[in-house]
Amino acid sequence: MKTFLEAEGFEVESFDSAQEAIFSIGAGGGDMVITGLVFSEMEGEEFFAKISESFSGPVIVMSSSMDSEREGKLIDLGALAALSKTSSWKNDIRPHLSVLKQK
Repeated sequence: MKTFLEAEGFEVESFDSAQEAIFSIGAGGGDMVITGLVFSEMEGEEFFAKISESFSGPVIVMSSSMDSEREGKLIDLGALAALSKTSSWKNDIRPHLSVLKQK
């Protein structure tokens, strides 16, 4: 995904842990967050809730275990999009990336 996003013209910062990401995002890092739901130290919904406390930009959640119930919950929590990791993920994410390109 990092290679794809950089080819689309975005600067990408990735993290080795959810805690690292929470700290950086809380310190004002980034314009958009793209995250999964699987972390060793916390549930994905907990991660989403923690970053939402200090980050008001768009958040896209991608997961191979996305279903309509989880998608609805994440959208209700404020996610810009909750997408399934499928073979067409690049096409699915492109329209949401345009939010940043319009700035």
